[in-house]
Amino acid sequence: MNTPSPTLLVTGASGHLGGAVVRHLLDTLQVPAGRLIVTTRTPDTLSDLAARGVTVRAADFDQPATLASAFAGADRLLLVSTDAMMEPGKRLAQHRAAVKAAADAGVKHVVYTSLPSADTSHVSFAPDHWGTEQALSASPLTWTVLRNAWYFENLAYALPGALASGEWATSAGDGGIAYIARDDLARAAAVALASSDTENRVLTLTGTQAYTARDIAARVSTLTGKSLSVVDITPAQQVEGLRAHGFPPVLADVFASFDVATAAGDLSEVTDDYARLTSQSPTALDAWLPANLALLTQAH
Repeated sequence: MNTPSPTLLVTGASGHLGGAVVRHLLDTLQVPAGRLIVTTRTPDTLSDLAARGVTVRAADFDQPATLASAFAGADRLLLVSTDAMMEPGKRLAQHRAAVKAAADAGVKHVVYTSLPSADTSHVSFAPDHWGTEQALSASPLTWTVLRNAWYFENLAYALPGALASGEWATSAGDGGIAYIARDDLARAAAVALASSDTENRVLTLTGTQAYTARDIAARVSTLTGKSLSVVDITPAQQVEGLRAHGFPPVLADVFASFDVATAAGDLSEVTDDYARLTSQSPTALDAWLPANLALLTQAH
């Protein structure tokens, strides 16, 4: 007797990561559209997926009572962490509600996008991720936690302004980051979701090498022909500078915490979990940078 193929659900499918996961499910892994459910606050933006036969549903994580019906019929669910970072505690509440709703809806396995060293990281929102991991552990669900390293794409927050001024001010010191491409992480999430694995496991998905700000600056300077020096500042100076550039206080603290975490070594771990999960190597920095120079040099 053949076991029916599981129905897969992706939350946050209108976002960058969620959208890329769906693309990899459909086009890379050739999962039939009829086996896919995607959720978003804005279903109208996913009409292209609906046209391909994907089930598109509205889901608002701020309305927990609506989530169980949004998740109904799914066997395996990818919970993409939400972007609710401005209100302390809000994102964890959203995630806990999603975990409960998944269990109530009869979902069997949840894949969750976390961050490295979630239990000890100095990143300001790490407790959101650690709390979600704990919620999954306490639930009746089986789960895969993907502790995603920093995206290469995150460099676009700092580098355009740094290149314009010729100086990259950072409090990361000599700390390294094992960057990985967002599209690689999307592929990994698609593979984890589409697999038949039901064991509880934590994977830390990183690039193959950790790079300091000076490593990055030297490469970008060579590629662009522009001088770029790294200027060491304190976390307090960084917060002050971000606020001066119009960042809300909460967001300034969030961004400064990235460098504090980097300096502490929270983002430098290198693993082979990505290759073991996907059977391919992650995109190398020296391949990604020249292909994405426009992203790093345009004003945002």
